[in-house]
Amino acid sequence: MPPSPEEPRGLLDALLTRRHDSLDGALAATGPMLAPPIVDAALVAEPPTREVVVALDPDQDLPSASGWRPVRYQIDCRAEHLDDVLAVVAPAPLEVYAHVPDAALADTARALTEAGHIPGLPAGRGPGAVADFLAVLAHTDTGYVARTDGAEGVVALLAATVAALSGFDVRAAFAEPDVDRLRRLVPEAAAAVREILTAVEVDDPERVARDLEALGLTTR
Repeated sequence: MPPSPEEPRGLLDALLTRRHDSLDGALAATGPMLAPPIVDAALVAEPPTREVVVALDPDQDLPSASGWRPVRYQIDCRAEHLDDVLAVVAPAPLEVYAHVPDAALADTARALTEAGHIPGLPAGRGPGAVADFLAVLAHTDTGYVARTDGAEGVVALLAATVAALSGFDVRAAFAEPDVDRLRRLVPEAAAAVREILTAVEVDDPERVARDLEALGLTTR
C-alpha cells in the first residue's frame, strides 16, 4: 500500500511496475514495492478496481475517460512523432518514452517537462546520457519514470538520482552505485529522491523486489 499523503515516501515504496497483457493479472499484482501496473488502453473497457497506468498507441487518439481517469497515461514515440506528443493535452499525466539518440535525450526531456509531460528514461542508456537527462530532471517538478533490467539497474537509477540531487558525480554514481549510501538515506532524502524518480518498469517486479531486499534495501 502506498504511503498516506502525510507520510514521506520510502525509497522503494511503490517503485516497481511492469506492463501486463491482461487486466486481471495487472489488478492481482500487489506488494509494498509495486507501483500501479501498466495495461494497454484496449484492455480497459470499464473503470478498474485499482489505479492503473494506461499505455497508448501513438497512432490512436486518447480514449474516453468514461467518468474515470488512470493514474497516468504512457506512450512510446519515435523522434518524428515527438512534436505531436508534445501537443497532447491528456486528462491525466502523460509518461513519454521518446526513442531518440543519447545526444538528444536531455533536450527531449526538457521539451517534455515544459509541455507538462513526464519524461521516460529508456533502458540501456550510458552514464553520460543518464547524467545529462538527470541534470534536467533534478530541477523540474514533473519527475521521471524509467525502464531497466533487474535490481542492479534499479540501484543504478536510484544512486544516480541521489547524486543529481546532491551535486555529486552522476556518471560515477550510475556506473558504480554505492548501495551503502542508499541504505543510509534519511527518510526526507529518500522522499526527495522519489519526488524525482516516480516509477521503474522492469520485466519481473516480484523478483527484483526480492533482489533489492537481499541487498538490504527496504520500503522503510
